[in-house]
Amino acid sequence: MYYLTAEASFDGAHFLAGYEGKCSNLHGHRWRVILKIKTDSLQSEGQQRGMVVDFGDIKTVLKKETDYFDHTFIYEEGSLKEATVVALKSENFLMRVVPFRPTAENFSKYFYEKFTGYGFNVAEVTVYETPNNCASYMED
Repeated sequence: MYYLTAEASFDGAHFLAGYEGKCSNLHGHRWRVILKIKTDSLQSEGQQRGMVVDFGDIKTVLKKETDYFDHTFIYEEGSLKEATVVALKSENFLMRVVPFRPTAENFSKYFYEKFTGYGFNVAEVTVYETPNNCASYMED
């Protein structure tokens, strides 16, 4: 089996609604997203002969998907009062609402599904929330 690994990162703020502890407060991370692609054979023809996939194609997708969240406030749908959302938007804060609690675990599955949607044979996605703490998602 061949594996390719590429990574990108983004800086984003979030909080965990309904959590008792420090993470219930607004705070930020440098999120690292590591994409691992697998295949049992290399391409046999054309420009990508001898490759799993062109690293440039992987980097383009990684950058697009991580840039979407870069320097934004990421929050779970329904976790803020509408007045708060309106007030933050009126201050021109860039906000990204997601349909899940913005944890490393949920982001690993989110990015797994995104990258699979691009046609990559994704083996695993790992998301680091801090330099020492990460979560991974893979399907059997």
